[in-house]
Amino acid sequence: MATTLIERPLKPALLRGFTRRCPNCGKGKIFEGYLTVNHTCSECGQELHHQRADDGPPWLTMLVVGHLMAPLLHIVFVQYRPDPMVLFTIFAVGCVGLSLYLLPRLKGLLIAFQWSRRMYGFGHE
Repeated sequence: MATTLIERPLKPALLRGFTRRCPNCGKGKIFEGYLTVNHTCSECGQELHHQRADDGPPWLTMLVVGHLMAPLLHIVFVQYRPDPMVLFTIFAVGCVGLSLYLLPRLKGLLIAFQWSRRMYGFGHE
């Protein structure tokens, strides 16, 4: 007997994941700390321990930060020619700050993608 699975829309799940909320209900928190994933959602009871984010979030973070900061570094250097230590300090702080901001959000996004596509045990109701 074939069972019909209820479709899980991708876009709302990704938006909820990026805001570090449960991809199912959008109310509960995905993380109990900075990057530690809750076992279940406190609001709807959705199990979140199935996630397998592994190296994806750091890789995506480096990809995004690198593609944003490298052209910006070039533009600032060519246009303004600041002192090298000033340039280094500003961009080092910018890269670290942007990385710390994006890492948990991209991890939530990846978990929401896995939930939406029923990967790694998220498909069992």
